[in-house]
This record gives sequence, C-alpha cells and structure tokens, in this order.
Amino acid sequence: MKYQQTLSEVAAAYRVVVAEAGLPPEAADRLLGDFFRCLGEHVAHPHEFEPYHRLVTEPFDYYTFGVEFFRPLVDKSRSTLTGSDVLQRIAAQLAAGDNVIFLANHQTEADPQVISIMLEDDFRSMGKDMIFVAGERVITDPMTAPFSMGRNLLCIFSKRHIEHPPERKAAKVLHNRKTMERMVDLLEEGGHAIYVAPSGGRDRPNDHGVVEVAKFDPQSVEMFRLMAQRSVRPTHFYPMALATFDILPPPETVQVEIGEPRRLRRCPVHLAIGPELDLEQFTEGDRDARRVARADAAWRAVCDAYGKFARASQ
Repeated sequence: MKYQQTLSEVAAAYRVVVAEAGLPPEAADRLLGDFFRCLGEHVAHPHEFEPYHRLVTEPFDYYTFGVEFFRPLVDKSRSTLTGSDVLQRIAAQLAAGDNVIFLANHQTEADPQVISIMLEDDFRSMGKDMIFVAGERVITDPMTAPFSMGRNLLCIFSKRHIEHPPERKAAKVLHNRKTMERMVDLLEEGGHAIYVAPSGGRDRPNDHGVVEVAKFDPQSVEMFRLMAQRSVRPTHFYPMALATFDILPPPETVQVEIGEPRRLRRCPVHLAIGPELDLEQFTEGDRDARRVARADAAWRAVCDAYGKFARASQ
C-alpha cells in the first residue's frame, strides 16, 4: 500500500503522544483502529465532497472522532485562548443572524479540530458549526479525508493547485464557481461563521527556521469582501491567529503530489481572535491599491497576535 510507511510512522508517533498525554494504550488502539478503518473505506470508496460539505455524524460520528483523535496532541494546560470578549461579541452577532468571516493563518491539517478543542469550554457550538474553506488536498488525500468528513467545508481549488493536472483545470474552475454560489446562499441564510486562510496554504519556517505567517492574497480577501457585500445579512470580519505548527508540521516545501509524511507531537497551541476589521475604511488609491491595503491590514492584525504567542513562550 502506498501509505504503509507513513501509516507505520504515524501509529508509532501517535502511541508516544497518547502516552505523554497520560492516556492508556487502549485509547491509542481504539483511535488508530477507527482511523485505519476510515482510511481503508475511503481508499475503497472515496467520499465525493460536494462544493458545500456538511459534517457527517451518522452512522459514524466523524466530527467527534476527529476531535478526539487530535486531542492528545494538544497540551491544553499550556495552551492559550485570547479574545474571549471578542468571541462573546461574535456569538451574539451569530445569534442575531449576522455572519462572521475569520481571516486566519493556517499551519496544520488539524487546525479545524484544534479550533474545536480550544473553543469547547465556552463556545462549543461555534467550533463545531464553523465552516472551513478547504483546499483540494484535505478532501482527496486518504490520510486527511476522514477528518474532513467531520467538518463543514466549502471545498475550493486554490490557485496553487488549480493548474495541476492541466486537463482538470476547466472542471476545477467550474467547481469553484459552484462553491462560491453556495457560499453566497449561506451568507443570505445568515448566522454562519466561516474560516478562510487568504494565504492559500500553510505557514512555513523562514531561512532562519522561524515560522512566519504567510502573506494574504489580496484577491482572496477581496473575493470574500465582495461576496459579503452581496448578502442582505451583515457580515463581520475578524482576524484569527493560530500557532499549531509544532503538533503536525507541514513539509518544508509545498508538495504538488499527495502523500506527504506526518510528524505528530504533543505541544501547547495558541489561538487568538482580534477586534473586528473594517475593510471599508480603505479609500485611497486605485482599486488594486485598496485591495492590497485591505489584505495587508488583515495580515498585520494576524501577525500582531501571532507575535504575542512567540513573546509569551520565551
């Protein structure tokens, strides 16, 4: 099997992590057993993800499975959640039928599950109901698909991968159009929280080995701003900063092919929600300049929060 070596490495590392979390070996056996079964089922009969995928909880609860699988990786006693007052405001906005879009950085495949773990004490429903704008890899790689099945996803092909393979570009463009149409419908419904990483990929270390927040794509930020404007329901934008890199670091370079190695570790994570962003305040310059200014402001808000994580851990 193509993934045999990776699975063996994941299983060995996962057993170590579970032991470090103070859980019995039986817990690792159960969760790894569920993972291997789900992976095997996906390889035999790949799940077809619609442009808008709703989390699957029956007959198997993929949401709970994903959260519990990644829970041992999160040293919650040393983790931090910043912005509870902002989250209270967001919860009220969602309850009133408004929409919220989190402009966030992205570091690991487990980010959706980590967000649920960090929000579960006071904002459980927000973490579970959140909709994630997901790229091709998390729905096509058998290693990630079982976890993706347990999340609400707006499935989109990023610019980074839309040209590969060339013969599928037209189909991918059509799929993206359908996804965006579905997102407009969701914004019209109201009461939805949506996570998007405008960088289009995961953060990676710089030449000095320091993990940096990847720059936001102005076109991506602008697309979500314009879609929000089309809705009669108010939409609020907030910066979200995540420091999850250490629990499941991505490969050093972006890989086109599916099947990257996974290195699991138990570490603290950090999540921060900043004050609401006003994307309409940028009026100087031409259209392109305004787009760049909006994306840069959102990116800097995430970087500011992320920088505090680093200083706190020193």
